[in-house]
Amino acid sequence: MLWRTLQAIFWAVGVLGALTAIYAYAEITRPWLGPVLLILAVVYAVNITVMPTWRYRVHRWEATDNAVYALSGWITREWRIVPISRIQSIDTEIGPLQRRLGLATISVTTASSEGKITIEGVATPVAEEAVDRLREITAATTGDAT
Repeated sequence: MLWRTLQAIFWAVGVLGALTAIYAYAEITRPWLGPVLLILAVVYAVNITVMPTWRYRVHRWEATDNAVYALSGWITREWRIVPISRIQSIDTEIGPLQRRLGLATISVTTASSEGKITIEGVATPVAEEAVDRLREITAATTGDAT
């Protein structure tokens, strides 16, 4: 949850900071940019306070011997299921902020353009164990699920 909160804060600081700089230096933009800044400040404040908890409560994932499942979404929920026999690659990504917090992102990709599952904010040891297990299962699985 901390990772999501920090991400939201960094985005808010970046966007609001850039717009505030424009507001400060380009006087001609002040009549319309002032209200936009106020609205965005409220939107980002709600995003920072609500989004991390909401995503923590809603998003789920599971890797079994048969498939990888991921549930995501804010208002509309999406279950993504990738059968083990369809997996083409399993990747782990660890950005600087994730590394500092001991987290990782797992990406499970198929040949389909819609077949990628991304699981973000996983504890690094859990991510390593899941990737190793998926690698072993996919290596032992023959054929494909067509």
